[in-house]
Amino acid sequence: MSIKETRAVIIGQAAQPDGSPGCPLYLSPVKAGFPSPAEEYVEQALNLHSYAVKNEAATFFLRASGDSMTGAGIFDGDILVVDRSVPADHKRIVIAAIDGELTVKRLLRQNGSVYLAPENPDYPKFDITNREYVHIWGVVTFALHKL
Repeated sequence: MSIKETRAVIIGQAAQPDGSPGCPLYLSPVKAGFPSPAEEYVEQALNLHSYAVKNEAATFFLRASGDSMTGAGIFDGDILVVDRSVPADHKRIVIAAIDGELTVKRLLRQNGSVYLAPENPDYPKFDITNREYVHIWGVVTFALHKL
């Protein structure tokens, strides 16, 4: 049986570019109303790599493909930050290799069984309890998508 709703394609390892200064992180939250000057409220510089990658040696990026995880905020084309050092606990969103194909799903442990569950009611959850060729690659810690 093949899961093909939302796949993940490897983009690469998390590597910090040397000397990247980061972008300003403003202290005050952004309001969706009247604009106000915020330059005086700069908290610090924000480097997205430092923010999203906690363990560089264990982190890699994937591109999501499909619509089975839209309920979790993961959309077709999103960049997923995956950390292999984070435990794949119950209810975590994981990258799993099933029969050689990567998929992104929510890991569920229920009544002695283990499932990979989509976040879209159009797709069923997949019982992996006794599957010989299932390997959890890592835990998704961030999903980046364009607006």
